[in-house]
Amino acid sequence: MVEAIKCSNHSYLEIDDLLHALHLMFNIAQDHQVNTNILDEIPVKYFTSWPLFLREEFTSSIAKCNNSSTPDPNKLS
Repeated sequence: MVEAIKCSNHSYLEIDDLLHALHLMFNIAQDHQVNTNILDEIPVKYFTSWPLFLREEFTSSIAKCNNSSTPDPNKLS
């Protein structure tokens, strides 16, 4: 299934329509002030280090998950 991007109650499914909508939105917002204080509300995410793992460990784990998910585009390969 595909979800459309909606703008002014119109769905944009084709790339040309989407680019047109983005162009319109840019032109509307171009001369408006942006309140950057909203960025202060975003919580700080600290860097998390991941333990090192071998490529074989990764592919082995992916292979175990591949057939246990639902039948839609989320299959891993």
